[in-house]
Amino acid sequence: MILEMKVPSPGESITEVEIAEWLVEDGDYVEKDQTIAEVDSDKATLELPAEESGTITLKAEVGDAVDVGQVVCLIDTSAERPEGVVSETKKAEASVATSPVEAPAEPQKSTYATGTASPAAKKVLAEKGIDPSQVNGTGKDGRITKDDAVNAVPSMGEQVNVEGRGVTRSKLSMLRRKVAERLVSAKNETAMLTTFNEVDMSPIFELRKKYKETFKEKHGVSLGFMSFFTLAIVRALKLFPAVNSMIDGKEMVTYEFCDISIAVSGPKGLMVPVIRNAENLSFKGVESEVKRLAIRAREGQITVDEMAGGTFTISNGGVFGSMLSTPIINPPQSGILGMHNIVERPVAIEGKVEIRPIMFVALSYDHRIIDGRESVGFLVAVKEALENPVELLMNDDIEKSLEL
Repeated sequence: MILEMKVPSPGESITEVEIAEWLVEDGDYVEKDQTIAEVDSDKATLELPAEESGTITLKAEVGDAVDVGQVVCLIDTSAERPEGVVSETKKAEASVATSPVEAPAEPQKSTYATGTASPAAKKVLAEKGIDPSQVNGTGKDGRITKDDAVNAVPSMGEQVNVEGRGVTRSKLSMLRRKVAERLVSAKNETAMLTTFNEVDMSPIFELRKKYKETFKEKHGVSLGFMSFFTLAIVRALKLFPAVNSMIDGKEMVTYEFCDISIAVSGPKGLMVPVIRNAENLSFKGVESEVKRLAIRAREGQITVDEMAGGTFTISNGGVFGSMLSTPIINPPQSGILGMHNIVERPVAIEGKVEIRPIMFVALSYDHRIIDGRESVGFLVAVKEALENPVELLMNDDIEKSLEL
């Protein structure tokens, strides 16, 4: 029996995906539930498992854009497993005993255009005044596709002399291209401003030093900074609901719940999973959810549903050493808070200079919907909660709040 494997729907509103990588070759024997390909949507990279065991015939190439529901491969379920082919289960068991180091992959060689452009690509290039011979073709045999033409940038002068020096070209994934489009859209379509402040992290340092080990032993997760920041943001969103709002046409939509998006670096780039109903979570609840989502993102298991929505975003550039930045709004949200690295700095405390661990924080916001009073007030409220967490986040009961 020949089974047609079609592209499943990765989520609502997604109609097209791109074949990012085939993990098997044409004619290979595959087993049911074995991951045979990775596909990129405009929101995430997803794995495609084999629906049945059998011999596979590929019907799409790496880089092809395919519609949801389109047949991408055939599986001959009547084929028997060839002798010498080890099942995936046995491979996994063997890999536990020995994990050989893979040789580094050779850089992908550039495929240059033959000068042949599709009719649609010719029209786009003509409008831009670009010579087809200067465009890198990603289609079959170097053919210039419409996407190549759309993404081509006119030269601002002579090209860099690369003779004798290496150059590697690689096609941007659909996810990376969509991220780029959204970032440009956010800059062009929102009235984005950023306000800054600084936070004395001493009170949080003291709490973590005293309760970190007990918290981890009791709950199995660390008492990190994200729970303090998430709960401080929830409190500030309740005080300034305009920051927890979005523009929908001519209307302002204000949410009574707090779905907090957290930026996580994954193998395919930046992922932004969502902590749902953060207003109902405790310190333990936030830390457990942050850990779960971060692991799933880094292992490439995050789903579109887990990244959909979100009413406000937290971005932690401090883990990479960033001192200060202006984070870009995650549309259609109206605000994003940037966390940065913590540095010991001299500060004036009651007329005396003391050394304190200070973090700079930045709030980027859409000025179309959030005024200066709300934006500054919101960030000050976050600062107040972080500098006085026992009273404002724990209601003066530390052990109850940490569930110890």
